[in-house]
Amino acid sequence: MKHVVIITGAGISAESGLKTFRDSDGLWNGYDVREVATPEAWKRNPSLVQDFYNMRRKDVLAASPNGAHLGLAQLERKYQVTIITQNIDDLHERAGSSRIIHLHGEIKKARSSVDPKLIYGIEGWELKMDEKCSSGGQLRPHIVWFGEDVPLIESAIDIVREADICVVIGTSLTVYPAASLVEYFSDAKPMFVIDPKNINMPTTRKATFIQANAVKGVEVLLAQHL
Repeated sequence: MKHVVIITGAGISAESGLKTFRDSDGLWNGYDVREVATPEAWKRNPSLVQDFYNMRRKDVLAASPNGAHLGLAQLERKYQVTIITQNIDDLHERAGSSRIIHLHGEIKKARSSVDPKLIYGIEGWELKMDEKCSSGGQLRPHIVWFGEDVPLIESAIDIVREADICVVIGTSLTVYPAASLVEYFSDAKPMFVIDPKNINMPTTRKATFIQANAVKGVEVLLAQHL
């Protein structure tokens, strides 16, 4: 069975109503990322950071998987599929995909601020400032903030290297190290890129471009290519 690796970004969840931070109406509009998405922000004003991610969590809980998420889950009938996502939502899981790597963390989980190995699920949308881990440290969002290492990037690189087919959906390929993943995929194997905008690939390799939003693009991918 061939192995398909799918790299997804915010564009795949936009059609579920979750805003992307790089669009003009994105969720970061009006927020300085240094105030809500860095380790320094957490040290300076943890309540603001916590409130920001509580609102993001509320948005995710209200959203539903769209046709793109559901279509990718159907691929598991024919292929071994691994989804490597930059998204912190759980829409791939809810759509039925079974093998997902969250490079930038998961909004529905919390982790200890003193021991990153201590990770907990969050019931509902709110993580409070008095919620502590088993070691007594404050729980923080299980999110990779700007300036932090991406712990799963090496595992993702290994998966991309050995995959037979690569599909890129809804990512501008400008945020590193995630953007570098396509450079590890073999030039001799097929790659598909789904996005309504032209993407400057950080590599000279060839790819089949499907210029469409994620839902329509996945329909075309499944009907004509996979």
